[in-house]
Amino acid sequence: MSDLAFRDRAVFVPDAAALVLADLHVGRDEASSVEFPLGERSDLEDRLTALLAHFDPAEVVVAGDVLHSFSGPSADAREGLRAVADACRAAGARPVLVAGNHDAALERVWDGTVHDEYPLDGGTVVCHGHEAPDREADLYVVGHDHPAIAIEGRKRPCYLYGEGTYRGADVLMLPAFNRLAAGATVNGMRTADFQCPLVTDADALRPIVYDRESHETLWFPPLGAFRRML
Repeated sequence: MSDLAFRDRAVFVPDAAALVLADLHVGRDEASSVEFPLGERSDLEDRLTALLAHFDPAEVVVAGDVLHSFSGPSADAREGLRAVADACRAAGARPVLVAGNHDAALERVWDGTVHDEYPLDGGTVVCHGHEAPDREADLYVVGHDHPAIAIEGRKRPCYLYGEGTYRGADVLMLPAFNRLAAGATVNGMRTADFQCPLVTDADALRPIVYDRESHETLWFPPLGAFRRML
């Protein structure tokens, strides 16, 4: 776990030269009730481009909920997905898409393989997290629940890390990469409150917060102990 690098709601897995992010929810801005553009496409593309420049990965793996609409993406959402893929390819990275529960229409708009789960070199498996994975792994990287944590009145996106908590393997849950996706505040959440079957003991999950201002990665005690401090 110590070799993983956290930055802006994504994680870099050095053993596989892979950048992993989850819950793009391309088209989420169209579901908003506001009457002005929210800049989703440029935000996703600009932040991804910065991550690509920083890590120089060989692959970018999206851990599910690539699209937001269950019924299929609009023309604008298709363009948004294309912009994300083009940003990867321009940086020399291969885009890899893993299906989430929102992605029933993804195969209709993606000309590559859509994976149910995707193994990386070094024993890591990337899946969305809405269903139990079939493959064995040393580490599962998932999304789905959009974790966030409230500290001193400020809500921050967070990662959750559970050591040996699923079939003896570690679990890393990523925050939603799309900043328009609502985060689930995990402070008071118990195991049954999570929608991900890979969460078997919420109290054992350690919140991890990446501070965009200082570029520090802050590790906190497991939720069972940490919530008593909040």
